[in-house]
Amino acid sequence: MTAVATGAAAPRRLSLAAEAVIARGGVVLLAASLLLFLTVPLASLLVRSLEDRDGRFVGLANFATYFASPAFANSATNSLTFAALTTLATVPLAFLFAYAIQRSCIPFKGLWRSIAMIPILAPSMLAAISFIYLFGNQGWLKFVIEWFGLKTVYGMPGMVLAMTFASFPHAVMILLAGLALSDARLYEAADSMATPPWRKFLTITLPGARYGLISAALVVFTMAISEFGVPKVIGGNTAVLAIDIYKQVVGQQNFSMGSVVGLVLLVPAVLAFFIDSAVRRRQKALLTARSVPYAPRPEPLRDALLLAYVLVVSAALLLMLGMAVFGSFVAVWPYNLSFTLNHYTFGFEEAGVDNAWRNSVVMAAWCALAGAAVTFAGAYWLEKTGIEKSRAFSWARPLAQMQAMMPMAVPGMVLGIGYIVFFNNPDNPFGFLYGTMAILVISTIVHFYSSSHLTAVTALKALDNEFESVSASLKVPFYKTFWRVTVPVCLPSLIDISRYYFVNAMTTISAVVFLYSPKTTLAAISILHLDEAGNVGAAAAMATLIVATSAVVTAALFVAEWLLVHRTQAWRHGARA
Repeated sequence: MTAVATGAAAPRRLSLAAEAVIARGGVVLLAASLLLFLTVPLASLLVRSLEDRDGRFVGLANFATYFASPAFANSATNSLTFAALTTLATVPLAFLFAYAIQRSCIPFKGLWRSIAMIPILAPSMLAAISFIYLFGNQGWLKFVIEWFGLKTVYGMPGMVLAMTFASFPHAVMILLAGLALSDARLYEAADSMATPPWRKFLTITLPGARYGLISAALVVFTMAISEFGVPKVIGGNTAVLAIDIYKQVVGQQNFSMGSVVGLVLLVPAVLAFFIDSAVRRRQKALLTARSVPYAPRPEPLRDALLLAYVLVVSAALLLMLGMAVFGSFVAVWPYNLSFTLNHYTFGFEEAGVDNAWRNSVVMAAWCALAGAAVTFAGAYWLEKTGIEKSRAFSWARPLAQMQAMMPMAVPGMVLGIGYIVFFNNPDNPFGFLYGTMAILVISTIVHFYSSSHLTAVTALKALDNEFESVSASLKVPFYKTFWRVTVPVCLPSLIDISRYYFVNAMTTISAVVFLYSPKTTLAAISILHLDEAGNVGAAAAMATLIVATSAVVTAALFVAEWLLVHRTQAWRHGARA
C-alpha cells in the first residue's frame, strides 16, 4: 500500500516541480528579455558616448565638445521652450474639457469624449500638415497668424499648435480620471456656508485634481521634449534635441555624438518620470468608505458655457483631421481644389507607399498579438506565480519589475539609437535582427511596454489570489487556471492592450526612424519622406490612410471585445430570474 502511494505521489511531485520551473523560468525569461532588448542597448548607448568615431575611448570629450557648441544651447533652449509652451497650452485646455465631461450636465458626453480621442489614431505629423494647409504661406487662414503679429506658422508657433493637438487626448484621459471621483459632502458643506462657485472651484475642485494636473503636465512635457515628427514637418529652421539626434545619426553617421545627444534628451524625460512617481506615491484616496460620490447638478449658465467650449474644441479637433483628409483629395492646394486621387496613386505607384502601409499593418498586427501576449503573460508571472517565495529566484522579480517601468522614462529616439549601437555591432550574435521586421516589432513593444504592463497588472490585481490558492489545493496546474479563469476575466484589458499596441505601432516614428530598411519602410516614415520631397498632398494621403486603418481596427476590436465579453463573461450581468 505504501509502495503504491509512493508511486502515485512521484508523478505529482514531478508535476509540481515542472510547474515551478515553468513559473519561475517565465519570470527569469521576462527579466532576461527586458535586459537584452532594453537595458543592454541603453548601456551600449552610454558606452558609445564615451568613444570617438573609431571606437577609441575618449571619456567625456564628446560631451564637452557638444556642450561647448552653440548648437547645444540653441537646441536645448528650443526644446525646453517647445515643451513648456505646449504644456502651458495643452493642460488648461484639457482640464476644462475634462471638467465639462465630469462636472457638468452637458448632453452627448460620450460623443465629446470620443472626439477628444481622435488624435490618438493619427500620427503627430498629421496636425503639422493640417496647420500648414490652414496657416502656411498659402493657407486659407494665414491672416489669423498675422493678427497675432507672426510672420509664419513655421517654427515654434506651428510646433506648439501641432503638438497641442497631438498631446491633447493624453492629457484629457488623465484629467478625466482625476476628476472622476470626489466627495459630495465637501460641496454640501460649502453650499451650507453659501460659498460662491469660484471659491468652491479653487478650494475643493482644484486641490482634488492637483495630482492629475501634475501627471498630465509631466506627460505632455515629456511627449513634447522628445517629439521628432512635428519639428521635422513644421519646425522650419528651429533646432531641437530630437532633430539634432537625427542629423548626427542619419545625416553625419556620427553615432558617438548622436549617443551624447540621446543621453542629454534622456535627462528631462527621466526627471519628469521620477517627479511623476513621487507625486503618485503621495496621492491619497479621494473617496473613503464614508464618502458620498459627487454627482453634478444642472446649472443652465455653467452648462451652456461649457457646452459651447466643448463644441469649439471638438470642432477644432475635427477641423485638423478634416484638413488633412481634404488636402489629400485636392489637386493642387490652394490653387486647384478639384477632386483627385492622384496623391494616393502617386504614393502607391511611385513613392512605394503601398509597401510602407502594408509593412505598418503587418508590424502593428504583430505588436498587437505578440505584445499583448508577452505583456500579459509577463504581468501574470510577476503577480500570480509566487516567485517571491523562492529564494533562488527572488532576484528576478524586482529586476523584471524595475525594467518593466523603464520604457516610460525612455524617449523613443533614445531607444532607437541604443538599438543601432547594440544590434548593428558585427560582434553581436543578435545582429541578424538589424534591418528586419522583427527588430521594428521588438522595439515598438519595448517602447510602449510600461503602459501596457500597468494595464495588465491593474487587471490582475483586481483578481483575488484565492483563485490560485484554490486551484493549487485542487491540484489544478497554474496554466490551466490562467487559461480558464484569468484570461477570460481579464479579456477586456487584454483587448485594450492589443488595441493600444496596434494604434501606437501605426503612428509611431521616434524609435523606428533609425531601424527601418528599404524593405521595411513604414507608413509614418513615408510621411516624412514625402514631406521632405515637397509632396505634402501625398503625405496627407498617407496620414489619412493611417487614421482610417487605425479607426477600422479600433472599431473592429471594440466589436470583438463586446462579442467575446458577452460570450465568456455572462456572469458579469448577474443571474436572471
